[in-house]
Amino acid sequence: MARSWIDNAGCGRELPSGCAGLLTRCRRRRRRNRRRRSRRPFSLLLVTAVGCAAPAPDRAAELAAREAGNPGGENYGEFGPPDAYEGDSPHPFYGAENEWSRRMFDERSADLYYKRRGQRQLLEILDGNPTRAIELADARLAADPGDAESHFIRAVALTQLDEIDQAEAAMQAALDAGMPFGRFLAGPRDLLAPLAATATFALHAASPNKEIVHGPMLGAVTDTTAGVWIRTAEETSFEVVATADGERHTASGTTTVDQDYTGTATLAGLSPDTTYSYQVLVDAGTPPALQPQSNPQSQSQSPSYTLRTSPPAGASGTVTIAFGGCAGYTPANERMWDTIAAHSPQALLLLGDNVYVDLPEQPGPFHDYTYYQRQSRPEFRRLVSATPVYAVWDDHDAAFDDIWLGPYVDRPAWKQPMVEHFRRNWNNPASGSASHPGVWFRFSLGDVDFFLLDGRTYRTNPFVEERTMLGPVQKAWLLDGLRASEAMFKVIASPVAWADGAKAGSRDTWSGFPEEREQIFRFVEENDVLGVVLLSSDRHRSEAWAIERESGYAFHDLLSGQLTNIHTHPVEPGALFSYNLKDSFGLLTFETAGEEPRVTYEIYSIDDELVETLVIPHADLAGSSEEGEQS
Repeated sequence: MARSWIDNAGCGRELPSGCAGLLTRCRRRRRRNRRRRSRRPFSLLLVTAVGCAAPAPDRAAELAAREAGNPGGENYGEFGPPDAYEGDSPHPFYGAENEWSRRMFDERSADLYYKRRGQRQLLEILDGNPTRAIELADARLAADPGDAESHFIRAVALTQLDEIDQAEAAMQAALDAGMPFGRFLAGPRDLLAPLAATATFALHAASPNKEIVHGPMLGAVTDTTAGVWIRTAEETSFEVVATADGERHTASGTTTVDQDYTGTATLAGLSPDTTYSYQVLVDAGTPPALQPQSNPQSQSQSPSYTLRTSPPAGASGTVTIAFGGCAGYTPANERMWDTIAAHSPQALLLLGDNVYVDLPEQPGPFHDYTYYQRQSRPEFRRLVSATPVYAVWDDHDAAFDDIWLGPYVDRPAWKQPMVEHFRRNWNNPASGSASHPGVWFRFSLGDVDFFLLDGRTYRTNPFVEERTMLGPVQKAWLLDGLRASEAMFKVIASPVAWADGAKAGSRDTWSGFPEEREQIFRFVEENDVLGVVLLSSDRHRSEAWAIERESGYAFHDLLSGQLTNIHTHPVEPGALFSYNLKDSFGLLTFETAGEEPRVTYEIYSIDDELVETLVIPHADLAGSSEEGEQS
């Protein structure tokens, strides 16, 4: 267990034995706000807590990945396909800072990163080489006979070879290794259709609790509404029933083929800040609580979940949210979702690289497969059934490493299909705009407003003078929203780091768009927008940065970007603190009541060790405003 060794003065005490090489440190800093009429100590409290138990042994592949870093090194530059060049310009209007190729799916990447193994094998099938996919899967199984993913790929490949008896055996091996049958129900369906026509498959599909393949997933929750997303085995109608203290609310939805068997039902008329039990009934079934005579199978098909509505906008109190990003599919690390759930956050913000697609083309079976891996995990399903999820994308969700997708709405041709693919796999509030579809949106929790940014859809080439990360439509939306917000805290969540030191040498973060970042910061300062908190992800570690401004406004970039990934990025000495020893997530607690409102940023490891704490008073998130003076 992680422990904080702090005395009454906030000073670090000696560490217990067994913690050599790990430090506890506590720093208080005093800073002057040049624009304030009174001088106030900068009461930023920084606490490091460490877990003293030795980390569990990692697999050889994980150790190799951590030592290797990025395979081949990062070769920053301008890369783009032929259709990205216009006229005589040497600059592609869409492209990436890294080589435009399938380099992420070579065998070395598959050796280092579990998330690439099944993808590597599936690409062989999609490219017409199922026999090669079987060879790759068999090589993995020789080293790890219990690898469910390789058994799954064998089932897909054998189905393509019309070896149905062997495909059935491979399916059973995957199930015996712990894979939920929902993976086979989800698909890719076209690739598994002959297998799905067998009696064995039908027998598995007929067992209880198989109608809902993925979800339920909560999202777009307000003080009076809640969206419930599911994916089903077949096209169907469904009903959500929510109850609490004599209240009963229902909402209906449908799942359709054109939405990949997904659908959302939105409950309305709920009470603010209230916990409900809810059930999802496929084909208008009746919940057992309302039908005492229902048979056991009917009851088993209607498990009960919980949801909590948001406090009313502007309501004072305590708000807790979890956030992070960079969640490559890694079975050994999927327990992260249970670790997060144990903290009962009111929302989970996923800030990009939520899955690693890395295939910039029209979405298809490969893209679906990459989402199905995560959505089928029981740990993830447990979390999202009770915690509203708000997700934006970054480069690996949208295309691949360090991508910019350019200023056009409909170019490249796969841009908007990828936007729609992302949207239907999450349960976000309405996003983008009518004229410029995208994945940016906002929501509120009590006295905290959240602005989640889309840093890829309309990002332009960072190597040209006129450049933007957000595009004019999204930037106007952000600035207008900040100006209008009356919340005590305004959280601006970016997929990439705000601080210059987070990714040296690259133009992929806000360092590549300094003019636009300056416009945002200056707007906040000149309009006395109080309580701005910056979040980010992308770097495979968790850390905090102080961004000094001549105005005296104190910006902080709170970054967390290693939810389930194996690969880490080195810690940065310029940060207030930086942690990459284990996978981790960020937990933010906003206290808006009382005379000294504040936000507390905590970093927890995948093993639920508290490793860092940063407390930022609201008074320190202001320039010369009167509120900053009076706090």
